[in-house]
Amino acid sequence: MKIDIICVGKIKEKYFNMAIDEYSKRLSKYVKLNIIEVTDEQTPEGASKAEEDSIKKKEADRILKNIKDTAYVVTLEILGEMIDSVKLSKKLENIGVNGYGHIVFIIGGSLGLHETVSNRSDYKLSFSKMTFPHQLMRVVLLEQIYRGYRIMNNEPYHK
Repeated sequence: MKIDIICVGKIKEKYFNMAIDEYSKRLSKYVKLNIIEVTDEQTPEGASKAEEDSIKKKEADRILKNIKDTAYVVTLEILGEMIDSVKLSKKLENIGVNGYGHIVFIIGGSLGLHETVSNRSDYKLSFSKMTFPHQLMRVVLLEQIYRGYRIMNNEPYHK
């Protein structure tokens, strides 16, 4: 299975990069992982709704350029489905069983995802109703994908 994680913005904090590297290494046993960072747009203080939509659209264009038509797309969205780790594992397994060899996870920028990205999504996933920094979300997503593959392979992993 090939998994791409498309993220808006770069990780600057060393401790996040260390965690990302660790989970990427662990995942290499199960999948071919590729993390794609697209440039984020600066949001001016007091931006109007129209300005925010324009910013999200520019980021969306960058995201969508990195998605192949044959990929199964999972967007991380507050209004997506909240599931537990076992159900995520089953979801990952079923995507493969249904003939997809490529999954793309998308983490939006500070303003969230533009509707064009959300509309391209095959599955909308939520980790919480809370908002998390995209840097932290990348680590959490990688950990949950790793956990999902451990579950799928009946391998022990802490609970």
